Amino acid sequence: MKPFCFANGKIIPTESATIHPMDLAIIRGYGIFDFLRTVNYVPLFLEHYLDRFIASAEKTFIPLEYSREELRQIIKNLIEKNDLKEGGLRLVLSGGVSENHFSPAKGTLFIFAESLIFPAQEKYETGIKLLSLEYVRSIAEIKTTNYAYPVWHSKQWKDAGAEDVIYHMDGEISESSRSNIFIIKDGLVSTPEKHVLRGITRKHVMDIVGDVAVRPVYFEEMLEADEVFITSTTKVLLPVTQVDNHKIGTGKVGKRSLEILEKFKALEKELCY
Repeated sequence: MKPFCFANGKIIPTESATIHPMDLAIIRGYGIFDFLRTVNYVPLFLEHYLDRFIASAEKTFIPLEYSREELRQIIKNLIEKNDLKEGGLRLVLSGGVSENHFSPAKGTLFIFAESLIFPAQEKYETGIKLLSLEYVRSIAEIKTTNYAYPVWHSKQWKDAGAEDVIYHMDGEISESSRSNIFIIKDGLVSTPEKHVLRGITRKHVMDIVGDVAVRPVYFEEMLEADEVFITSTTKVLLPVTQVDNHKIGTGKVGKRSLEILEKFKALEKELCY
């Protein structure tokens, strides 16, 4: 965590940030957040992240008392204050302190600046393993702070040598605990349409590919795919070469996945340098 954050209406030392102990974020796990990267001091895809954060506040009925322009300026000031050339910015809006300790109320906005560590290069070269899990995330289209189940379950997938999980229900896959998923079969790229967060990295990967089928994707399809990869802000594009004990494709990182990753990196350079 970097030394300065935004809390209680101003930029303060991060260690001084506080929240009321009866806030719904604590007693009910109710709040929203978003996370974006800085590349060469530029907040990458900032407007898309602000779109999602503002929409999440509206959908969860938590008042957001800052305009888009105010949020932009706070983020700009934090990047400068923390000298955040390459890092992360975490926006959090708590559920607030309500009279009945249940209904959403006026929450507190926090924006934290963080160091960012990408997965080891080896994982991009050899791929990762996912552990299948029958589960659908609650209100998946909103980036809520409620990660209780995957945090609790994470020890099991780590014990199994997996990087993360792949959620599925009634034969259809949806997403990983913190990432979207894509499959490639016979040159066609597909990604699930239901029970998923509309990821910002997902959106730009779809733009790069240009012809992605957004549709129901079935668990058995994924196992028979030529290539599989996950996308997120903190991973960008990470190839998947194993699900449970099943090898994906040849069991090696696919050429198409790496091509898409390189095009994404080129887009970053175009926007930030």
